[in-house]
Amino acid sequence: MSTIAIVGAGPGLGLSIAKAFGSHGFSVALVSRTQTRLDALAAELTDAGIEAAGFAADVMDPASVAAAFDRIKERFGEVDVLEYSPAPHNPVPGLSNPTPLEADRASIQPQIDYYLYGGIATTEQVLSSMIARGSGTVLYTTGGSSTDPMAGPAEFTATAIGSGALRTYALKLHQATAGTGVYVAHVPIFAWIGTGGPGTQPDVIAQHYWSLYTTRDGAEHPYAAP
Repeated sequence: MSTIAIVGAGPGLGLSIAKAFGSHGFSVALVSRTQTRLDALAAELTDAGIEAAGFAADVMDPASVAAAFDRIKERFGEVDVLEYSPAPHNPVPGLSNPTPLEADRASIQPQIDYYLYGGIATTEQVLSSMIARGSGTVLYTTGGSSTDPMAGPAEFTATAIGSGALRTYALKLHQATAGTGVYVAHVPIFAWIGTGGPGTQPDVIAQHYWSLYTTRDGAEHPYAAP
């Protein structure tokens, strides 16, 4: 059985991606900061007939990420798909969103740690084994400001910088893994998930990820609600 690890899992898009892949026979490893919330999500997936478990980790703490993936491998074996979507569902200590006039190194660095360094720390847990096997998929999710900094308000400056750095890493990793059997792609989402029409609903957006997994074509696949 194949396994997907969803880092930044929550009750919205993360849960919907879990259901999309789980309905196709994947086991699901859910990763975020709070074990009790992960356990609730895993229970919901289990009730739907999907094998799932939660593994608490903080993407700003590489040691906790490594420990979580050790537990994932003990439970499910190697990870076949990594989906990294570090969108905070609750305030994250140390993160702020200053305007460009207020931003300084101290306020920008935590967003770099959260998006870019967290993404690298997570990717390190799966990439070498994927390359060795000649198969695997890594999908990175950000908001639209990662590709278009003008897409959000000025207060999203630090987020745009951090997620833009993750985008650059994802695209260069796509380039570097060409021919290895590993597929890497970036998904910038131009929608407020769950707040508008049918196209903003997480179950609909999750099908975009399943399509990427099956087609394995292209480095960047923006999602905009129809």
